[in-house]
Amino acid sequence: MMELLWAVLTVMTGYTVLGLTGFGSALVIVPLMAWQWPLPEVVALVLLLDLPASVMHSGLNWRQVQWPELRKLLMGMALGTVVGLWLTHQVSSRWPLLALGGYVAVVGLRALRAAPMRAPLHERWGVVYGSAIGLVEMLFGTAGPVVVAWLTRRLNDAHLVRATIPMVMAVAVLTVLCGMVWDGRLSQPVLWQRWAVLIMPALAGVWLGHRLARRVPAARMRQTLCALLVVSGTVLAARALG
Repeated sequence: MMELLWAVLTVMTGYTVLGLTGFGSALVIVPLMAWQWPLPEVVALVLLLDLPASVMHSGLNWRQVQWPELRKLLMGMALGTVVGLWLTHQVSSRWPLLALGGYVAVVGLRALRAAPMRAPLHERWGVVYGSAIGLVEMLFGTAGPVVVAWLTRRLNDAHLVRATIPMVMAVAVLTVLCGMVWDGRLSQPVLWQRWAVLIMPALAGVWLGHRLARRVPAARMRQTLCALLVVSGTVLAARALG
């Protein structure tokens, strides 16, 4: 019962963060759940929870979702997923994770110190960012910071960024899950038993975070997103060093 209660509280907390900011669920859940379950199982479980949670978040913010941004990332996401699937069997993920953590933290710090928006990033960079999203999501299940790094350079309004992140993440997660099915990594019965128990707390957390976000001004939302980038980058780098 204590193991189950820990899992429920962790999942609800993580998805409340997602409902509030549009990302960050895996950065909360994966380190805490890995204390009691194997890391590969936790990553797969979080991805399975992320898909319906991200779809729900997009539905709650349907009018603010910027759908054209997804088109610019799709080709790169597919490429990054294939490369990530190959790398999972070839190399250690320590140094790529450390580099990603440092990059994300720097992006967050620069965004906190800079004006709300510099010149928008050209859409040709979508293939590069999309590839990074697919690669990171396959290897670590935590591509949210990369999605935020792209969208904050493309969109002025922090609420539009918040609304669009889960839509991009839902497609990235679906792509990665297809790769995991091909690789046979979703066949364990215990994985689906845990998913059945935790899906309702996850969706409840998204709803709670969404309600809280409606009370947050745009400027404060942008600061929250940037601060979470700094924290998430630091957590990723610490995980690599640990």
